[in-house]
Amino acid sequence: MCTRNTPSLTLSRQTLRDILSRNDWDPEAIFNAELALIELISNAWRHGDTASPVVCFSLLSRTLRVCVSDENDGLPQPRTPSGLSETGRGLQLIEGLTDRWGVDPQERGKTVWYELDSDT
Repeated sequence: MCTRNTPSLTLSRQTLRDILSRNDWDPEAIFNAELALIELISNAWRHGDTASPVVCFSLLSRTLRVCVSDENDGLPQPRTPSGLSETGRGLQLIEGLTDRWGVDPQERGKTVWYELDSDT
């Protein structure tokens, strides 16, 4: 499933939750998938300068892949936030919540993705 419009965080989360629930995913894995999704969409809005990122979900066997594409060519780099900084922890969060993540440069912009494997 892919969408191209200003994605609603609520609708995107609900769609992802429905897909994973129908496939008997563990509630903790669903929570982690939702939180990582919110971070990718927020990053596309904030750092990708893209009001309408493309959001795609795929579920192959027991592996979820979530992709969020924006129009900014800059590749994200994990960084260590300082002190009480309110930003800079997003990619660390994604790394901690998922099994794999990465960035694929596109002709215009990039796609940031993560994969999460079901334990069941």
